[in-house]
This record gives sequence, structure tokens and C-alpha cells, in this order.
Amino acid sequence: MDYIESALQQLEQRNPGQPEFMQAAKEVLHSLKPVMEKHPEYREAKILERITEPERQLMFRVVWEDAKGEIHVNRGYRVAFNSALGPFKGGLRFHPSVNLSIIKFLGFEQIFKNSLTTLPIGGGKGGSDFDPKGKTDREVMRFCQAFMTELYRHIGADTDVPAGDIGVGGREVGYMFGQYKRITNRFESILTGKGIHWGGSLVRTEATGYGLVYLVDEMLKGAGKSIDGMTCVVSGSGNVAIYAVQKAAQLGAKCVAMSDSSGYIYDPDGIKLDTVQQLKEVERKRIKEYVTVHPNAKYVEGCKGIWTIPCQIALPCATQNEVDLEAAKALVKNGVIAVGEGANMPSTPEAVDVFLEAGVLFGPGKAANAGGVATSGLEMQQNDMRMSWSFADVDKRLKEIMRSIYVATSSAAKEYGCPGNFVVGANIAGFVKVANAMLDHGLM
Repeated sequence: MDYIESALQQLEQRNPGQPEFMQAAKEVLHSLKPVMEKHPEYREAKILERITEPERQLMFRVVWEDAKGEIHVNRGYRVAFNSALGPFKGGLRFHPSVNLSIIKFLGFEQIFKNSLTTLPIGGGKGGSDFDPKGKTDREVMRFCQAFMTELYRHIGADTDVPAGDIGVGGREVGYMFGQYKRITNRFESILTGKGIHWGGSLVRTEATGYGLVYLVDEMLKGAGKSIDGMTCVVSGSGNVAIYAVQKAAQLGAKCVAMSDSSGYIYDPDGIKLDTVQQLKEVERKRIKEYVTVHPNAKYVEGCKGIWTIPCQIALPCATQNEVDLEAAKALVKNGVIAVGEGANMPSTPEAVDVFLEAGVLFGPGKAANAGGVATSGLEMQQNDMRMSWSFADVDKRLKEIMRSIYVATSSAAKEYGCPGNFVVGANIAGFVKVANAMLDHGLM
């Protein structure tokens, strides 16, 4: 048995019942064989064993009271995975599906994603199985205050800086920040995704979607193609999907489909983004209401069929493992030439293999959706300097970061014998930077 398989076997024995984490670990480690052959010092220093073991795993009780006076008990998590490059950085997810395996998978991915941004930030992730849907603002506030009452002692501007994720937007960040300030009597950059008027960064809301399209645009340019005039399908209808559609349209693409957890809409004339934003951001309604405003559009129950719509660009921005083997084959059959992952690990390993074998330009999540955390890092910089940059300035920096990610992943793939394979390139480029920092720091 070779070193990588042995390391994975040990990892599975130490982490039983954690399929999401093991899927992420296998995807990364299987890419690293040529790296380990070229750098025996990584094996001698047990870098694989160290990088797959979080520096700190926190699991805690969160007790809160709803509007009727009923007491609820949720579970909170913070996995501080790796600080070789800087303070832990990664979002908080509030969703019923949250468990330790999902948080560890997200935190492990975050190590390499953050490494690729070129910013001095390590990887971490956290959250809770609390569901903010259907809760009043006061109930969400009570939960967030209870959550931060435990978490505050483990975070800090130079230690661990959480951000938002699924179920955690500006409202939740505000409530958590207020509780941190109340407890510590300090106003410091311990959360990103803050309100613009009290320390947040412009472009943060748009960043993941914009960055996704910037990376896909770079991949297409590298292949001698242009995004202008291409048809695009985007899953999801949250911030990532909305702003991916907006940026793609600005660059000349036509997005014809979006979805939510109930189903998807198909508008052959192009999605009218102002309608989607009104429904999802203002009225908080289901996406099926889109067809009542635009009767030429079609709504289909269930999400899976969205990938049968012919397109040149597919941007899965909803959730993990949404693009399976069948969906990938349908996309390839219908002429897809580029796929960019806006969500975290939205394509199954089998789907990724289909894309790579078909020569599809494939931007994995740790590269393609790094725009969000990159702009969080830019928010940290602005906070440290007590400055606020313009929208144009932050957007320019974001675009430069996404281009640098493309260059790094492309160069690493070529160097290690896999030209055009951005999965291998992203894993290797992200890993080598962290591994070298770990060597420099000695045993820890």
C-alpha cells in the first residue's frame, strides 16, 4: 500500500461515520501523488497526517428560548483546521443538516481555498444544526447571542475570524457581533460579512458569484474562447447564484435557468434577475412565483432536471453533490464546455471524472468559489487599517485575486504533468504553500 492510501486508511479509522469529510480528503490526497514523489520531505514530516487532523475541534451546546417561551437545545461547532498561513478563516453555517462531518469537510476545503487566495489566512469552519427559516428576528437574535456566548472565547482578530455561510447573512452576523462586543467590550474584526455602515466591505455580498464568473472567464480565455454569447445554467437562487447570473450577463452570457430547493425555472429569453431578487431577497418567496410575472418561462418541480437544459456553461451554486454522474453525462451530451463550482463540492467524484474525461473546463470549488473568502480577507485588511475601499477598488482586487488563482492552478497542473486539470492544479497549488509553511514552523 502506498503512502497516500495508507494515510487515507488511517484517516478513515480515526473518523468513522464522516462520509463528507472523507470524500473531501480523498479528492485532495489522491491529487497529491506526484507532489509526494517530488517532495519526500513532506512524507518525513508527516504533513498528510498533520494537515488532515484539525488543530482544534469544538462542539458545544446552544440553549435558547423561542417566542412562546419554549426552550430549545442545538449543537454548535467550530473546527479550527490549519493556521499555517494565518488566523483560521471560514464561515458559519446554520442549517439542520450540519454535523461534524460536514463542518470538517468544509474546513478542510477551506485550508486550500484560502491558500489559493494569496492572502495570509488559514482554514476553518463552523456552524450549528439550528434552522433560521421560519424564525422571527427576535428568535434568531436569541439563538445568535447564545451561540456567540460560547464561541467568543475561541475567536479573535489574530486567532480565528468566522464569516457567514448558508443560513448566516448580515442579520445573523450583526447579532453575533453585537453579543461579542457586549461580552468583551471590544470592537474588533472578529467576524466578516458585517454591515457596510459598521465595518463591512463593499462587494462582499457579490463576491462569490462575481469571483466564480471571473475564474470561468479566465479558463475560457486560456482555451481561446469567450464567455460573450454563451448560454449559462445556474443552480440555486441565493447570493452566489444571483450575482453569478449578474456578472455573467455583464460579460455577455445569457443565463436561462435558476433553482431553489423546490424546483427550477427555465426562461429561454434569459432570466430576469430583478424579478428573482425581488422574490428571494425582498419577498422571501419560492422561485416558482417567477412564472407568474414572466409567463413565457417554465417552472419544474424538483431540481435535478435543471442539468438537462442545453448550455455551454454550468454553474452549480446550490449545495454539495447536486451534480451526479447522470447530470454530468447530460451536460456533456448537451454541449457544456465549462463548469464552475459556486457551491462547496457540488459535483460528485463520478461527475468530475466525466467532465475531465470529456475535456470540459472544470473549476473546482476551492478555486472557483474562493471570491467570497478573498473579499472577507479584504474586509479584514480594511478593518485593520480603519479604512473603507470603493466598490470599484474591491472589485478590481477581487478580479486580480481570481486571475492569480487561475494562473496558480494552471501552472501547478502543468508542472505536475496534468495540463488543463484544474482539480489537480488547485489541490497541489493550495497544498504546497501550506505544506511549506508547516515545515517552516516545525512540529506543532
